[in-house]
Amino acid sequence: MVYPPACASEGAAAAAAARPASATSLATLLTSHILRDGELVLLILKPSIWFILLSSLRFVALALILIIGAKVFNQHLAGPYRGYAEIGATLIVGRLMWGTLVWMGRLYILTDLRILSISGVFNVEVFDCPLRKVARTRLMRGVEDRIVGVGSIEIIPQDESYPFGLWQTVGRPKQVHQQIVATINRAKQGSGMPCE
Repeated sequence: MVYPPACASEGAAAAAAARPASATSLATLLTSHILRDGELVLLILKPSIWFILLSSLRFVALALILIIGAKVFNQHLAGPYRGYAEIGATLIVGRLMWGTLVWMGRLYILTDLRILSISGVFNVEVFDCPLRKVARTRLMRGVEDRIVGVGSIEIIPQDESYPFGLWQTVGRPKQVHQQIVATINRAKQGSGMPCE
């Protein structure tokens, strides 16, 4: 989900009034807790819905292998196969539900000054790096990402003590990456720092 560019945080009240009720809480969150005065939001997006399946893929594959193994070795099991299949199906559904909660808790934000990511289910983690302090970015796409048309963007700060940022399972990854790189270059040129 991509939101159009928003106004500076000073005009948050006008922006909140002009937006539908569902966007009001997001605008309020951004302006009151994350954005600085005069900062412009250029891009807000969530990971692709494919995040849920791709983040759960290994667990689901392992559970399916165990369910199939229980069917093959049914005679050697302590109980009926159906019980094992139900346990496996419950575990798969539980893992997909957890993936959905993780997906719901992720938000990626690009402003004219910073790049941010917000993630977490019980504890919220915020990655916040000024654009002029980004050493480089890298677009990463595995085989499964290419199949469904998504990718991940790694943000590497100049200061090695800072953690790397990751915009995971982003739809239209090439276009998003190009927009991030262009925004970083503009921020560095505006601050007099050379672009890398």
